[in-house]
Amino acid sequence: MSAADLLKQLEGKGLKLAIAESLTGGMLCSELVSVAGASNVVLGSVVAYQTGLKASALGVNPQLLESNGAVDPEVAVQMAEGIRSRMSLQLLLATDRVIGVSTTGVAGPDEQDGKPVGTVFIAVAGVHGVKVWEEHFSGNRAAIRNLSVSAAIAHIGEYLAR
Repeated sequence: MSAADLLKQLEGKGLKLAIAESLTGGMLCSELVSVAGASNVVLGSVVAYQTGLKASALGVNPQLLESNGAVDPEVAVQMAEGIRSRMSLQLLLATDRVIGVSTTGVAGPDEQDGKPVGTVFIAVAGVHGVKVWEEHFSGNRAAIRNLSVSAAIAHIGEYLAR
């Protein structure tokens, strides 16, 4: 699915998108806003690259981060839920009209939190609850980050099809 197709789908359903990124470092939001009319759907993105920022900016449980590290499916879930609720509240939007998405993972070159390079978790939170995907990509940092962006776009589309 292309970014343009995803944005059309979201707009057609009257939904907005809130993005929390770690390993993709803003690339997901950048890919989406490269499409004309993205402002009708994309609310914004928080790049929480440092572990502590995941707690302070997105509401991820600090004990979870301490015990499991930042590359964890539950961390991805809490990032997606956190960005969804925070942006909804700050922009006075009904939460049921907002989809939250998050990316966290290991782009390399070294493993992190005991997770091998290429391990990525993508979560999508919305009115249908939260769904998290675990990916295992290969390649260099750039390839893993690009694959993560493509996967996130595809997974948001899958979530919407539910």
